Amino acid sequence: MPQRACICDYQVSVRAKARFWLLTHAKEFYKPTNTGRLIVDTIQHSEVFSWKRTEPDLQFVSQLNDPSFDPYIVFPEGESYQHRMVEFEEKPGREPVFIILDGTWRQARRMFRQSEYLQDIPVIQPVTQRKTRYQLRKPNEDHHLCTAEVAAVMLEQMGDAASAEVLDAYFDIFNAHYHAARHNRLEADLSEQQALLEQVAKAAL
Repeated sequence: MPQRACICDYQVSVRAKARFWLLTHAKEFYKPTNTGRLIVDTIQHSEVFSWKRTEPDLQFVSQLNDPSFDPYIVFPEGESYQHRMVEFEEKPGREPVFIILDGTWRQARRMFRQSEYLQDIPVIQPVTQRKTRYQLRKPNEDHHLCTAEVAAVMLEQMGDAASAEVLDAYFDIFNAHYHAARHNRLEADLSEQQALLEQVAKAAL
C-alpha cells in the first residue's frame, strides 16, 4: 500500500486458540490487495511460507511434522479426498493450526492438488453463510471469501469468536482505508471502525 494509506497505527495482536500457516503463491506475495498479511498482523504466532510445488519450505515441513501441532488444511469438501475431511476436534497437548492456501481460487486448487507434501494432512471445510465484504477484488461469487475472512470463519468454527471479531474489525479497517485511498478519499472517517476494533481487541485480551 502507498505510505499515505498505511494502517500500522490500527494494528492489534491477540493470542487466539489457533494459529495460521499461510502457504502463499509467488504471484500473491506483493499484491497490495493481499489480506493474508492481516492474519499475521493480528493472530499471534501465525506465519507465511512460500509455496513451491516440488520444493516445500523446509521450515514449514519441519513444523508440519512437529507433534505439538495439530494441522488442518482449510479447503472446500471434495469427493476425491472425502476420506481426509474432518471436523475440528480439540486434542490435548496439541495446538490447532489452520493451513490456508493463499492465492486466487484457481491457484489454490492447483496448490492443493499438486503438493504431494500436503496429501496426508486432514482437510477442514469452512462452514458459514457469510458473503464477502471485500471491496478490492471482485470474486466470481459473493460467497467466495478472501483469505482474512476465511481465517475469521475458522476461528468462529472452533469456538474463538473473540479473536474472529478482532480479525474482522482489522479487516474492515484495511478494506475501508485502502478503498478510500484508491479513490483519493483518505479523509474518509474511520472512527466507527477504529472504535469497534478497540472494543473487540480489549474484550479478546
